[in-house]
Amino acid sequence: MSTDPTQTIPDRTYRPPGPTSRALGYFIFTSRWLQAPLYIGLIVAQVVYVIVFMLDLWHLINDVITNWNKLNEATVMLSVLGLIDVVMIANLLIMVIIGGYEIFVSKIRVDGHPDEPDWLSHVNANLLKIKLSISIISISSIHLLKTFIEVGNIGEVGAKSDTGHSYTSEGVMWQVFIHLAFIVSALALAWIDRMQNKTLLEAARAGAH
Repeated sequence: MSTDPTQTIPDRTYRPPGPTSRALGYFIFTSRWLQAPLYIGLIVAQVVYVIVFMLDLWHLINDVITNWNKLNEATVMLSVLGLIDVVMIANLLIMVIIGGYEIFVSKIRVDGHPDEPDWLSHVNANLLKIKLSISIISISSIHLLKTFIEVGNIGEVGAKSDTGHSYTSEGVMWQVFIHLAFIVSALALAWIDRMQNKTLLEAARAGAH
């Protein structure tokens, strides 16, 4: 096949981005710091939860001291579950603050620090979503357990729990359905993450050959 020597060959050489393109790219990259105040706000929310925890703990101690003869196991258990609920939400906040900042804003350079969380060294968006889903399931489990402890004669009209809250069979059923939806969502995220890792592993093996 003959070729025309006068035919123009397109220039495919790499051209570095111009000053405008570099400036725009740097501006977009720097805009990630707009998220920093959001994580600082979550730290403030963490402080609020510490205050809520201490107040709930004080109320529990005060009830034990002043009304120890009127307390029953269910009331104490509900108070303790409330404290656990606050702690789990605080753990959720920590994961969002540290993990989100590490992924979307800037690296947290704590390599070799004795208090570095195990998951921080290999954190990514998929792992963070799975951990958040597990935390949400745990929080939902606490709320569901509190409901099961509180409900009394749920089938009777106007039946109330030991704490005075009214419950219906339909309301409890919806709580169970929502909890199951959280579980299914977490399983779906874990499956998607596994399939992505499998695809990357197969691609790496294919590239090695």
